[in-house]
Amino acid sequence: MTVAVDGAARKRRGPVERFRHSLQKHWYAYAMTAPVVVVLGVLVGYPLIQGIYLTLTDANSMNSARTIGVNHIAATYDFIGLHNYADILWGPTAWDRFWSHFIWTVVWTASCVVLHYVIGLCLALLLNQKLRGRTLYRMLLILPWAVPTFVTVFAWRIMLSDSGIVNSALGALHLPQPAWLEDTLFQRIAAILVNVWVGVPFMMVSLLGGLQSIPSELYEAAEMDGASAWQRFRNVTVPGLRSVSSTVVLLGIIWTFNQFNIIFLLFGNNAPDAQILVTWAYRLGFGQQPRDYAQSAAYGVLLLSVLIVFTTFYRRWLARNEQAIG
Repeated sequence: MTVAVDGAARKRRGPVERFRHSLQKHWYAYAMTAPVVVVLGVLVGYPLIQGIYLTLTDANSMNSARTIGVNHIAATYDFIGLHNYADILWGPTAWDRFWSHFIWTVVWTASCVVLHYVIGLCLALLLNQKLRGRTLYRMLLILPWAVPTFVTVFAWRIMLSDSGIVNSALGALHLPQPAWLEDTLFQRIAAILVNVWVGVPFMMVSLLGGLQSIPSELYEAAEMDGASAWQRFRNVTVPGLRSVSSTVVLLGIIWTFNQFNIIFLLFGNNAPDAQILVTWAYRLGFGQQPRDYAQSAAYGVLLLSVLIVFTTFYRRWLARNEQAIG
């Protein structure tokens, strides 16, 4: 009876009273997290708010505040509301500037994540077996992840050049030698190839940890019941990896959708048709004259919005599946 009365009293409290009660009861937790909140507010919150404000203006490098020598020039850009979003999504150049890059970004993300997962799972299943030299294989397969990204990308850029080792090997086999860094189709294939090389080790390590957490008794019971290797994989391995798979796939989609390093280091400001949205936004804001800060910020907000919507639906879809299975 007392518990019911206390619950009813808590429901009658307003949000301010509930916060005050929580602050009094868990003051140490608030004290420990306060520095992190302040740092995130300065490094994430303020730039995000400033970026959203810029999307509502016509700010560029010509009308923004700047200092030349001892002279300070005040900002002269104007508030234009949602014009930037309308121009990006429905303007006369919307297809060339946004939708074509959006479609390529979706294709790039889906291709990379699928290859990451499939190759990572195959390698994880292989390394989960009792093999001679398994530790050495694990270390070698993790190397692409351990090496700094810029080193890896520059190495691939050299190998994919016209006189690089890839085309030299293809020429020795009397096969066509594509212009990996010049032709649009092969630029996109090269970008996916390099990103898969960089991203597979993370997926492999994550899935290997998930495989090792599945009780061996389940496999033994399935084998005693006469289940084949495929049946054991489908009925034991896949369900056992469900929670790990959902997490790493979500992280892979977010990281790949915003993968700036691979595209920029591989092509720079060239290869306009191979640019994904995040690198195209950088090109608008920093790779041309005048620098279009407002449009670049608008691209960033649209990217954030797409990821928020996708993540929300993805988590709800996973929750519905878990409820249906449970």
